[in-house]
Amino acid sequence: MWHDARALNATASTLLAATLLAGIASGVWWLSQRPMFTLRAVRVESLYGMDLRHVNELTVRNSVLGKIRGNFFTTDLEQVRSTFEAVPWVRRATVRREWPNGLIVEVEEHEALGTWGEGRLLSVKGDVFTANLAEADDDHELPAFVGPAGSEKDVLARFSELRAWFAPVKLVPQELALSSRYAWTVKLDNGMSVELGREQD
Repeated sequence: MWHDARALNATASTLLAATLLAGIASGVWWLSQRPMFTLRAVRVESLYGMDLRHVNELTVRNSVLGKIRGNFFTTDLEQVRSTFEAVPWVRRATVRREWPNGLIVEVEEHEALGTWGEGRLLSVKGDVFTANLAEADDDHELPAFVGPAGSEKDVLARFSELRAWFAPVKLVPQELALSSRYAWTVKLDNGMSVELGREQD
């Protein structure tokens, strides 16, 4: 081998390439650890450009910032997204990096339609979530919903139908319950309860 010039050249080229790659990798690692890339800002915006009502700087500082690890290069964006989506009122979040030391998080908030069972809320999109009930009814008293697990979207659809049915006589559904036997009961804002019977397939 040592007398084969072609083999020696190939070996030397391979060693040189490996050395260069190691040097580049080392340089990139060194650069990525510089203080200038330490995360210094997390900007939270609305996913659709609407004002955020429940997610604010205090919420982010108390619930999220202490759980973010790494710097601009090493932060796990999926982990950051999951952390934000665990915050009350957050339905969905997207995360991207902002050069050189920031993150931009776009948030879609839940919009509460009413209460669901004991201590939870039902959103206008049929999602059940947990949040501070006092924050949900700051504008008006929320209707109350009850139903078996997995029936949330059925209850939401029936509520929309009932609102349309009773609107001509100026009555508003205040409570809607779906029993385990799939029988409906609605209570109106005049105090009257209406038994609608079992839903037919």
